[in-house]
Amino acid sequence: MSTMNTVGRPTTPNTVETRPATLTGGRGLLQDEALIFEGDGWDKTGVDLPEPKADGSDLGDLVRTDPIGLPGLSEPEAMRHYVRLSQKNHAIDLAIYPLGSCTMKHNPRLNEKMARLPGFSDIHPLQPQSSVQGALALMDTLSHWLTTLTGMPAVALSPKAGAHGELCGLMAIRAAHRAAGQGLRSDHPRNKVLVPTSAHGTNPATAAFVGYTVVEVAQTDDGRVDVADLASKLGEDVAAIMVTNPNTCGLFERDILEISRLTHEAGAYFYCDGANFNAIVGRVRPGDLGVDAMHINLHKTFSTPHGGGGPGAGPVVLSEALAPFAPAPWVVGGKDGLRLVERAEDEAAQAFGRLCAFQGQMGMYVRALSYMMSHGADGLRQVAEDAVLNANYIKARLSDLMSPAFPDGPCMHEALFDDEWLKGTGITTLDFAKAMIDEGFHPMTMYFPLVVHGAMLIEPTETESKAELDRFIEAMRALAAAAKAGDADRFKGAPFHAPMRRLDETRAARQPVLRWRPAEGSNRAAQ
Repeated sequence: MSTMNTVGRPTTPNTVETRPATLTGGRGLLQDEALIFEGDGWDKTGVDLPEPKADGSDLGDLVRTDPIGLPGLSEPEAMRHYVRLSQKNHAIDLAIYPLGSCTMKHNPRLNEKMARLPGFSDIHPLQPQSSVQGALALMDTLSHWLTTLTGMPAVALSPKAGAHGELCGLMAIRAAHRAAGQGLRSDHPRNKVLVPTSAHGTNPATAAFVGYTVVEVAQTDDGRVDVADLASKLGEDVAAIMVTNPNTCGLFERDILEISRLTHEAGAYFYCDGANFNAIVGRVRPGDLGVDAMHINLHKTFSTPHGGGGPGAGPVVLSEALAPFAPAPWVVGGKDGLRLVERAEDEAAQAFGRLCAFQGQMGMYVRALSYMMSHGADGLRQVAEDAVLNANYIKARLSDLMSPAFPDGPCMHEALFDDEWLKGTGITTLDFAKAMIDEGFHPMTMYFPLVVHGAMLIEPTETESKAELDRFIEAMRALAAAAKAGDADRFKGAPFHAPMRRLDETRAARQPVLRWRPAEGSNRAAQ
């Protein structure tokens, strides 16, 4: 039997090291693909249309006088073009996506199925409210879950993303101070917002956008807020503090209760960046920690899709003190069912109005609630526990070869390394990250947070199995060993196997080429 199985085909691995160039530019089943403008088909159309019987005289000056400048593609050609492009992107459906802070995790297909139900996917925000009672009931139920999990009495669902939620929270804080006669332009101005050095970059940007002066709060050597520095900067001119907890170093702020006490004694509000709520959901209620406002990134904690520019959702939970200043609309019940209201007349002057035109992203609401209900309270607690366990597993397995930024004690949802272990190798964090691409992994978050030199921020999330974590860890260990062994060429030239080699990223960021133009002298240039 063994002899018959080997007839006509080789049974030993191919040991040839060279990679011959292919005529098509493809690598195996990964097809090469040019820009859609660089292909043929400029003199044809992808569909057969009859000659129009009427002319375009009714268009007046809008009649086209030049060629449209698009290639004619048939349906198979167009489909293959975009599928081939999609194969050049990494995705959470392909492998682990270890972007620390961004939390790229599996989106359960049950959630996608629920969001595509006609009752949710086909509704319109201008429908009569009597015809969307199911959608309003879902929003009301989602609000109940969010307020229960956070221990906060009120929630604004309409913000479209985390940064939008920050804007919502700070606008509510600004409205509350104005109501107390302590607005930005009052005789008793509260015009400062305190932000730790390890905060998400959107925190100071949002505070400045609202009109506040941003004051930096120092960080201790163990990666947490310096409470003494915070206390020295709190005063009657401070409107709020913005603290991320767990923070961007992947650590829980152990002095959070003291931070809350000092803030409130100074008459300021405590804004908590809830981007990392996935590390504590089901275990800690931010309301019990003295938080006044906190946005929740539904993609980070409750698995709604992330990336691609949206749509997203960043609901904001509010304390009793800030609840009257939440934006409209609110879902309320009555004898005729549920309805959206713009707040009671006696409270309308306190709120700052609407944050967006309609009620938020219904598709994200459906996905998030599906995730919550399929897990239940005990399952959500396990989400946090598994996310923390996975991050600590990575930290433990890599700490002998790489240098953890804060080696003492466990981390929370993400493991943070610095570039101390690369000293003397001539290899940078960026070089190491590019070599990860050759191994089939998207690089971790690089050079962030800024308080750690050459930062490598790894977040596995709770959705990765031990087998996938081990596969990722073994690749990281092999790369780290190669770096320490002096194999600089492997890193300085990486990536070797990606569709594109290394680019000038600084120039790409500052001088991006966003429009394709034909080469000078070509037929298309003449068109």
